[in-house]
Amino acid sequence: MRRSTRILKESNMLSGNRVLIVGGTSGIGLAVARAVLERDATPIVVSRKEASVQSALDHLPGSEGGVCDLTDYAQVSALATAYGPIDHLVFTAGEPLSLVPLADLTRDVVQDFFSTRFYGAIDVVRAIAPALRPGGSITLTTGTASDRPGPGWLLGATVCGATDALTRTLAVELAPVRVNAVSPGVIRSPLWAALDDDARQEFFDSAATALPLNRVGEAEDVALAYVYAMEQQHGTGAILRVDGGTVLV
Repeated sequence: MRRSTRILKESNMLSGNRVLIVGGTSGIGLAVARAVLERDATPIVVSRKEASVQSALDHLPGSEGGVCDLTDYAQVSALATAYGPIDHLVFTAGEPLSLVPLADLTRDVVQDFFSTRFYGAIDVVRAIAPALRPGGSITLTTGTASDRPGPGWLLGATVCGATDALTRTLAVELAPVRVNAVSPGVIRSPLWAALDDDARQEFFDSAATALPLNRVGEAEDVALAYVYAMEQQHGTGAILRVDGGTVLV
């Protein structure tokens, strides 16, 4: 991992770029922001909580950011002009996961789950895509749940499958803008905050034992995939899987 990081940093293809990261104040999004900053680019972190934005900015000197409620399209559409020119869009926003069996699902539960991860992604892309500078890219976030679903994962698997299809469709519709997605496996991040500390650690330990790499991922592992999606120039419609071998076992 260290060698790959050095190679990407030396290429410095993001230098001078401006990267809007929706969901960039914690977990994978914050790790992407750090990686962008290390490459002499400017991360612009957006979240719905002002305290989260300020905390992220305190740890990202030279970065920019602000608050945006993804359920309010007026706020979303304002992102296109709020921060000046934008070269790349990264979407990592999502509430903590909770497993819901089919018997407990209602339309309201489904609507709430999709409101940020899927509807929010569509709205942000719709607002930002026309404002991207030439050569820009869009990177969404999906997951391996659609490849390896389990009991209680109906919502997670469905939204991941929908995001995979969205990525490929946008790659065609928005061409020549490059549109890709990163598919993490189990990553140590606030995504699992709904579990208490003991249950979360038990889950991580169990997942690590089952994986070929014998560990769950860290946000920094996955951040490199987003950097690659921005720096490379010829891939679009791709789902970049960084899952520790989840789909193999």
